[in-house]
Amino acid sequence: MPDAQRKIFVLDTSVILYDFNALQNFEEHDVAIPITVLEELDQFKKGNSVLNLQAREFIRQLDKLSHHNMLHEWIPLDGPARGKFRVITEERGVFVDAGEVFGSRKADHRILNAALGLVKAEPERRIILVSKDVNLRLKARALNLAAEDYETVKIKDLDHLPKGKNEVEVPEGSTIDRLYQEEWLPVEAVLDGRPPCNQYYILRSGSKSALAYFNARADRIERVHKPIAYGISPRNAEQTFALHAVLNPDVPLVTLSGAAGTGKTLLALAGALEQRRHFRQIYLARPIVPLSNRDIGFLPGDIHSKINPFMQPLWDNLGIIKNQFDEKEREYKKVDELVETEKLHIVPLAYIRGRSLSNVIFIVDEAQNLTPHEVKTIITRAGERTKIILTGDIFQIDTPYLDAHSNGLSYLIDRVRGNPLYAHVNLEKGERSALANLASVML
Repeated sequence: MPDAQRKIFVLDTSVILYDFNALQNFEEHDVAIPITVLEELDQFKKGNSVLNLQAREFIRQLDKLSHHNMLHEWIPLDGPARGKFRVITEERGVFVDAGEVFGSRKADHRILNAALGLVKAEPERRIILVSKDVNLRLKARALNLAAEDYETVKIKDLDHLPKGKNEVEVPEGSTIDRLYQEEWLPVEAVLDGRPPCNQYYILRSGSKSALAYFNARADRIERVHKPIAYGISPRNAEQTFALHAVLNPDVPLVTLSGAAGTGKTLLALAGALEQRRHFRQIYLARPIVPLSNRDIGFLPGDIHSKINPFMQPLWDNLGIIKNQFDEKEREYKKVDELVETEKLHIVPLAYIRGRSLSNVIFIVDEAQNLTPHEVKTIITRAGERTKIILTGDIFQIDTPYLDAHSNGLSYLIDRVRGNPLYAHVNLEKGERSALANLASVML
């Protein structure tokens, strides 16, 4: 492709911290990194957070190219049909100065100036700034500089993200009666074609209905019974499916999505407690938001005092489960005993990275606040006989540079769909209280 037809993408720091492999994801087009981005990455290279890991990995990539003069020449990137790469400096004397326009010489404005300088130096090329920072993209457009979000791992169409469940009308007659009697049906008796693995169904025939799922191992539709896990009983079909997936020993990876109050975390915790004898430990974790942007070390007290404010929702759900029983009952005391002996362990995610998790059940709450790379890092920690459950609401993002299309939970649901080791259920009906449902729907 002629140079004039190849675009030049200028990457912001936020893109590198989101995906250290971003250089390789622009096909035949060229990629430029402002020197200011390297200065910002230098501040992130020390530490154990995912941002520190991303910065170090990217710096290692640049080190392999260091035999070239990155400031003065375009360096071919490895791989077929790849473009070129170089580091660009802030240009003085460009037709417009971002620092003067926006009133400061902050790093973002220096990055804009570097991109504007490239526009001046390469008048025949299309220059596009790529950033996860909405404000920086808005400023770029105000300066007539094309700007885009980094969309390599974005989910294009959320409407087609799997829900994990379907309603199916089956022929009038004995289909549902047969399911109740025999506990399973051949696929062709219910569906046209082969369904996704571990897909759940509400079967309806006139006034009759039944809950079922596709067991890929047995290649048949099986009836789903309403389970009870450590005193918690599902209140609707979705919750029944969710708890069934959590309790299914053949499915080591489960995601539960849905709005606040649908019971995701409660069902995951109850299911984990019900299976406690099958696992060495139960880990409960959630991202400390803003994730990795500030270490919890600045908080007073020991590690438990530091993380408790962030982990309080998990403690609240444990309290709900305990309160299904009288204080004198064994099940009530067992929860406290599991916490005291650390058989049930609530930890921040930063303390999980780098470990190998064998024979544990690991629940990650608020997983929508993770990047795709973080989700991959967590799942690759899984050893033998480990089950991982991720819960979250993909529309409730608390982390900068993530949204419903680019967060790790959406990415996982989209990429792993249909795998026999994986089950997903999206919960839609709120069960917290009538008042909470009113606020969710009307406000």
